[in-house]
Amino acid sequence: MLVHITSAALSGVDAYPIRIEVDVGKGGQYYMVGLPDNAVRESWKRMETAIRSIGMNMPRQRIVINLAPADKRKQGSGFDLPMAVGILAASGQVPAERAAGLMFLGELALDGSLRSVPGCLSSALLARSMGFEGLVVPMANALEASLAEGLSVYGANHLLEVVEHLQQKSLLNAVASGVERGLREPVAREGPDFGEVRGQAVAKRALEVAAAGGHNALLVGPPGSGKTMLARRLPGILPPPTLQEALETTRIYSVAGLLPPGGSLLAQRPFRAPHHTCSDMALVGGGSPPSPGEVSLAHRGVLYLDEMPEFRRSVLEVLRQPVEEGRIAIARARYAVEYPAVFMLIASMNPCPCGYATHPEKSCQCHPLQIQRYRNRISGPLMDRFDLQVDVHPVPVSELTQEQGEFRAEGSDAVLERVMAARALQQERFRDHEHVHHNARMPPTLLRQVCRLDSTGSALLQHAMKRLQLSARGYERILKVSRTIADLDGSSTIRPEHLAEAVGYRSLDRG
Repeated sequence: MLVHITSAALSGVDAYPIRIEVDVGKGGQYYMVGLPDNAVRESWKRMETAIRSIGMNMPRQRIVINLAPADKRKQGSGFDLPMAVGILAASGQVPAERAAGLMFLGELALDGSLRSVPGCLSSALLARSMGFEGLVVPMANALEASLAEGLSVYGANHLLEVVEHLQQKSLLNAVASGVERGLREPVAREGPDFGEVRGQAVAKRALEVAAAGGHNALLVGPPGSGKTMLARRLPGILPPPTLQEALETTRIYSVAGLLPPGGSLLAQRPFRAPHHTCSDMALVGGGSPPSPGEVSLAHRGVLYLDEMPEFRRSVLEVLRQPVEEGRIAIARARYAVEYPAVFMLIASMNPCPCGYATHPEKSCQCHPLQIQRYRNRISGPLMDRFDLQVDVHPVPVSELTQEQGEFRAEGSDAVLERVMAARALQQERFRDHEHVHHNARMPPTLLRQVCRLDSTGSALLQHAMKRLQLSARGYERILKVSRTIADLDGSSTIRPEHLAEAVGYRSLDRG
């Protein structure tokens, strides 16, 4: 008897259908075709032992399983459950017509219990778009899959539960929508607070501007001046993600297998800080099977590169495309995938190899050529992609030694209010542009409309362009930052003081 069972495989963060054809006939051997990898081939023993453990019969006949489309390699253990259901349906032990209306995904243990698999949210979205009655997944993936609203998701702990559901002996209950639960539960804002930072008024203001417009920022200063401390407080002043942004992030973490057990909607923006020894593959993704890299795991959040010049130059150069385009395309001999990568790039570096070129008290021991070589580790095109280049100076001892009662600094909540007010203006401004959510993502056509300057501002910017020898990209960055500063000020127009502050955030261009 020939039956068809539907499952799903991943390509990037999207899922595509896999039609599993199972035929049980005369003979005594098992065959599996359709480019299965080792994990899929080894499923024979898992399926056979699991089927016997629940008291069902593994047919001692010729079994042929075809995984279609046959020209695409099938990877992972998520096909265990659908193939086991196909064998039971083809041998007449469960109704084939009941199984045909469902999509299945899950790994089998030898005792028949179901283990979680990556990418269930993408598979659930696929099942919904294809009009399936429901999706059967391991219970550990059920809440994640239920984020696909409008689809019945059935979570099971054991193969026997799936069999009894198909036989209508004991029906599985559909899981309640994880979207409603994620939106209903308040998310506690975790992490360090800006109110703990002493001094650094200029750097804190620059990060506020970066958060308000989604801009990339580079912090330059001596060791111990607080660059990393400031960067790690940035998520606390970023507005919470929208539902669509949270779903995008959740899909990426699901595909990467990084969702916590029983995890659902990721309602906080990610903050990723890879070590400077990471490879280009770890940063942008790839491997076999392909997996998202750090730039995609930072999607809709922050990618922080501490001590940026210490990263290998080849690693840094792969950032150009995702920073500019908001996506990363990976092409290999056997596959080509694309991952989303819309993130804020925040980096820090010392002004020179010894670190004290801009220190007010300690003298620098570096030769000018050493300083030039050190800064040349970051290419000009990549440096051009930082909207803000900010000097971070050491905090005076008098501020560090203040008693707690004397110390007063604005907390993250107060800064967040201003950031969210500026973001609201941008949301209204770009409401007719689907892929533009904040000033940093403005295309050139919108830039000319939104960032109009008066004669004084135009003259100021022309003088800055000549004096700093800025590129066309640097010109656009200054305009975008000045528009964000005006939004924080509640101004409908870009005034000269907004433009002057934006030019002031080009410390490395000033030499």
